Amino acid sequence: MPVICCGSVHHCKSPQRLMDKAGIGMCLSQPRGAGLSMLRTAVSLEGVEERDEEQEDEGEEDLRDGGIPFIVNRGGLPVNEETWEQMWRHVARIHPDGEAVAKRIRGATDLPKIPIPTVPTYQPTTSIPHRLEAIQKYIRDLQYNHTGTQFFEIKKSRPLTALMDIAKEMIRESLPIKCLEAVILGIYLTNNMPSVERFPISFKTQFSGSHFRHIVLGIHSGGRFGALGISRREDLMFKPLEYRTLADLLQEFQTAYQGYWHTLRKVKIGQYVSHDPHSVEQIEWKHSVLDVDKLSKEELRKELERHTRDMRLKIGKPAPPSPTKDRRKDMGSPLRNPGSPMRRNSRSERRLSGEKKALEPKPPADMNGYQIRV
Repeated sequence: MPVICCGSVHHCKSPQRLMDKAGIGMCLSQPRGAGLSMLRTAVSLEGVEERDEEQEDEGEEDLRDGGIPFIVNRGGLPVNEETWEQMWRHVARIHPDGEAVAKRIRGATDLPKIPIPTVPTYQPTTSIPHRLEAIQKYIRDLQYNHTGTQFFEIKKSRPLTALMDIAKEMIRESLPIKCLEAVILGIYLTNNMPSVERFPISFKTQFSGSHFRHIVLGIHSGGRFGALGISRREDLMFKPLEYRTLADLLQEFQTAYQGYWHTLRKVKIGQYVSHDPHSVEQIEWKHSVLDVDKLSKEELRKELERHTRDMRLKIGKPAPPSPTKDRRKDMGSPLRNPGSPMRRNSRSERRLSGEKKALEPKPPADMNGYQIRV
């Protein structure tokens, strides 16, 4: 059961999504071989190979997509010559047809352009569920990135205002994206919905001895939970706003993983994200770290209820004011101030599953690195 490509092969210095003359999108994610390797391809979900938690906090990455290394475009857009050629060499290594597929696409002159999705707009009377469905459709229309090269570099330690600038670039370029990019884009597209609270949910699963990671954007509005995101799998991204509790939402994802023979090992849930696109706050990605396989169903439910209360309490806390344009010119990057009160408090408030006391504050992560969820 091969992974179906979304038609996300590109042919230009600043890539645009293209398809071959038959209208068939080329999938660049399926490795060579059959038998067990084919099964791994079929059930390998979003992820990178597992690392120690200490390595993850320090920003050290073993960047893998379903067990296959992938490339991150760190040079911005348009893609520089070195990254461009590296991408096609990577295609030749991971695609079943090897160099032939790269030569066929790069040598074609009549590849049709794929329509650029339109950012959703709403009437004032449009309900929140319908707005979220429109946002999810836009994210899905961008398509999942199967090229083996991630086009937008996401540094999770960057302030929210910088991540929102990347979201604007995603809209402007309209290139395929991976799950972490979809989370950033979902935050940007829901910033103008004050009644909709957003928070990241990260998953770590295990299959055939390997660990895989995925992330979605949790949604809370009107007393109901849901999710936005992108994935190769239809049931591992969007969840409508209909789940009464966070535990119900998590159970829905766990059931979906079981359908692909993946065992859910760990869930990391962040705090609500500010609606201010100019905020210099950092997103708190893992306020709660839950070892799902070590908790009973009742213990997991209590931990999720505790996290829900923590998120509600944060709503009443005033956010630090955004800097004015004049101040922003004079001030250094927030990343150069590792002792900022907001970051220090976030670290100290984080609790692991089953613990009664807050952990001691950790030293700040290496700001030159970043983390990626595939």
